[in-house]
Amino acid sequence: MSRFWLFSVVLLVIQVSNGHAQSSDPAWLDDLTFQIATDKQCEVSYILNMREGSLGGQNTYEARVQCEDGRMFDASRIGDNALFTFEKCEIQVC
Repeated sequence: MSRFWLFSVVLLVIQVSNGHAQSSDPAWLDDLTFQIATDKQCEVSYILNMREGSLGGQNTYEARVQCEDGRMFDASRIGDNALFTFEKCEIQVC
């Protein structure tokens, strides 16, 4: 009986720790994913063209976001605490 109880406790600890695990991506990608879900109702399928840089002594962040529904956005932010701006990617004809 005590082995079963111990096994149950171990499974519970594993489930709780996995449920609250932070992603291995940089923190700004977590911020981006949360903000685009809130602002654009976009469930992120994947993120590409991720770039980090510096402009005038402030960190800059850029990425292209592909939503589950097929929409794409270019996201950018200047500064670590600023909000991202989103530009919808549309068909371009040159």
